[in-house]
Amino acid sequence: TRAPRAAAFVCFKAAEEGGEFLIADGRQIFRDLKPELVEKLYDRDIRYSVMELPFFGWVDNLPEFVQPGMMGALKGLASAAINSKVDFDVDLQWGEGGYDKVKMLQARAPSQPPIVIHPVTGEPHWFCNVHSHSSKLRKDREAIYGAERFEDGASQINKSDMYFGDDGAISDEDLEHMDEVTMKNVQFVKMTEGDVVLLDNYKCMHGRNVFDGTRKHGVAWFEGWEGEEEMKAKAQQGSKQAVAA
Repeated sequence: TRAPRAAAFVCFKAAEEGGEFLIADGRQIFRDLKPELVEKLYDRDIRYSVMELPFFGWVDNLPEFVQPGMMGALKGLASAAINSKVDFDVDLQWGEGGYDKVKMLQARAPSQPPIVIHPVTGEPHWFCNVHSHSSKLRKDREAIYGAERFEDGASQINKSDMYFGDDGAISDEDLEHMDEVTMKNVQFVKMTEGDVVLLDNYKCMHGRNVFDGTRKHGVAWFEGWEGEEEMKAKAQQGSKQAVAA
């Protein structure tokens, strides 16, 4: 689905500690990444796992000849249930997860490009939520901020990861480079009650810092800006003049 063009983030209550709103220029991240990594990611696309269903350890206790049929039936039922609730195709894959390597179904979203062309300016922008989805980077944060716990409940279901679009693994070296470039470009915005941050969702990556206490923020999404066609025409004219020069 097409991402909203713009967003307004509002602070109703700031956290007692931390919780800054994070923004980063997607154009600059694109420029700072190693060209060979950009080419590899663009050629192969990226893919997110969006949830894990860690409820199937009992399958291993079934007779071996029964397991393949049961796993096929469970995958079909879960796939039908999930795809009826979301507006994109979800591919379920068997794997092992959690601290005890229990059998689970991992739901992966369709592949997508990590770089997009801005619909007005025509500039390339980094458009990849690697920080939110990468299991490796999440574990690195655990070492700094304390372990996230995924033993049970919704936290386990919402566990995510990131792969190439062909389901290949992304190396730790590449993930660490993406992390380094992203954090180099991040700005920390300390919002207080009543503050609003309006941003271009194609140009600007966004997130939040860890926090203690209670933090209440909201967001409204928009499909574009007033006068966008005029801005697009002006950007195209500027590009033509640059080429002619």
